Amino acid sequence: MKRSELQQKARQYINGRWESGVTTGLSENPSDTREVVAEYARADRSQTEVAVRAAADAFPHWSQSTPQRRADALDQIGSEILARREELGLLLAREEGKTLPEAVGEAARAGHIFKFFAGEALRASGGETLASVRPGVQVDVTREPLGVVGLITPWNFPLAIPAWKIAPALAHGNSVVFKPAELVPACGWALAEIISRAALPAGTFNLVMGSGREVGQAMVDSAGVDAISFTGSVATGEQILHAAARRRAKVQLEMGGKNPLLVLADADLDRAVDCAVQGAYFSTGQRCTASSRLIVEDAVHDAFVARLRQRLTALKVGHALERGTDIGPVVDRAQLAQNLAAVGAAREEGAEHVWGGEALQRATVGHYMSPALFLARPEHRIARDEIFGPVACVLRADDYDHALQIANDTPFGLCAGICTTSLARAMHFKRHAKVGMTMVNLPTAGVDYHVPFGGRKASSYGPREQGRHAAEFYTSVKTGYVLS
Repeated sequence: MKRSELQQKARQYINGRWESGVTTGLSENPSDTREVVAEYARADRSQTEVAVRAAADAFPHWSQSTPQRRADALDQIGSEILARREELGLLLAREEGKTLPEAVGEAARAGHIFKFFAGEALRASGGETLASVRPGVQVDVTREPLGVVGLITPWNFPLAIPAWKIAPALAHGNSVVFKPAELVPACGWALAEIISRAALPAGTFNLVMGSGREVGQAMVDSAGVDAISFTGSVATGEQILHAAARRRAKVQLEMGGKNPLLVLADADLDRAVDCAVQGAYFSTGQRCTASSRLIVEDAVHDAFVARLRQRLTALKVGHALERGTDIGPVVDRAQLAQNLAAVGAAREEGAEHVWGGEALQRATVGHYMSPALFLARPEHRIARDEIFGPVACVLRADDYDHALQIANDTPFGLCAGICTTSLARAMHFKRHAKVGMTMVNLPTAGVDYHVPFGGRKASSYGPREQGRHAAEFYTSVKTGYVLS
C-alpha cells in the first residue's frame, strides 16, 4: 500500500464528510509485522461528540424514510461488498490474520447480512392490529426506531460483526455511530467507505476510530446515544452495562465463552475430531464460539485424544495468505503472550500436555503458535478461563450425565455442541445445555446470519443479534388505542 493511500484512510467519517483525527495510529500485518496495513486517525471525546450530534440531527429524516429507501441503500451496500469480496478478504487476512479462504468467506457473509436486512426493512414495516377488551376500541402495536445507536465491535470478525450490527440498525430507521477495534481500522474504514456511497442522509452513519478508553467511553457516556451494542470482553461489557444503566440507555452485550463439545461413546469419532479441530482451532481459535472444552466419555477418551493429536500434527500454521495454511497467526503480540501464559499456567497446574502451545518461527516475522492440546480437570484454569487462541483441553467424563454436568459448570453460556448418534441424547442435550445455541454433530463455531445469535449467563446481555430477532433491540414497541 502506498503512503498516499495510507493517508487517505487516516480519516473519520462524520456527518457525511471524511475528517482528520486528533492523532494517528498504525495497524500491522500479524503474518509479517514489518508490513504496515494502514495508518488511521484516532478521534478524541470531542470528535466523538460531534459524530453523536450529527447522528442525532440525521435521525428524524432517516427514521421517517420509506422502507423502500432503506432497503435500496442496504441492498446497494450488500451488492458492493459481495462484488469486492476478494479484495476485502485480502485486506482482512492482512490486518487480522485469518487465512485467506476464511477472510473471503467472512466478507461474503457481511454482504449477505446487508442483503438480508434490506429485505427486513420491507418486512418490518407493518404493525399488528388487535381487538380491545373494551367495545368500540381498536388497538395497534407498532415498532419505532430508538434514535442514535452506538456500535462497538471487536477485532476477530472485523467485517461480519459490524455488518450484523450496522445493517439492522439502519434497516429499522436508526442512525449509527460505529467504532471498530483499533487492531482492525482498515477493515472498519473499508466498510465505512462502501456505506458512504449508499446515499444515506449526512450523519445517518458515522465512523469514529480510536481507543475504547476514550472513544468508546465517550459513546457510552453520551446522553445523545440512545442504545449501545457491544461485542468484546466480559470486563469491558460489564463496565458498559453499569455506565449505560446510570442514564437508562438500552444495552446489548455479546461477551465471552468457554464452550463445550461433548463426545459420547456412540459418536462417529472421525466426525467428532473434525468438529473439535474446526471449532477449537480454525480462525486461530479467536472466536467467542470456539469449543475450548472437549468433554469426552471415558469409553472413547483415549482413542479420541490419539486421533485429535494426529490431526493437530498435520495442521499447517503459517502466513494467512499462503496456500494451504490451516491456521494463521495470532492477532498481535499481546494476545500471543496471553496465549503462551495460559499454556504455561496449564503446565504449572498439572494439566497433561499432549501437543503444541509453542511460539513458532516462520519465513516472515509474525505472531505464530502451534495449536495446543491438554488433558485437564474441570478445576484447572485452562478449563475455566476464556483464552481466545488455539488452545483446548480434553476433560474425561464418566457418562453422558457427567459430561452434561461438566458442560454446564461454567459462568459462560454462549454455545455448546454434542457428537452422538443417539437422537434421544441429542434432544435431551438441546433442552438441558444452559446456553443460547446448541450444535449436534457440528462445530460450535459456525452460525447462520439469518437466525438469532447470543448466549446466556456471562456470555450475553439483552436481546439477541441477527435475523428477525434483531428488531427486539433496534426498535421500541408502541401500543396505540383508538376509539372508533
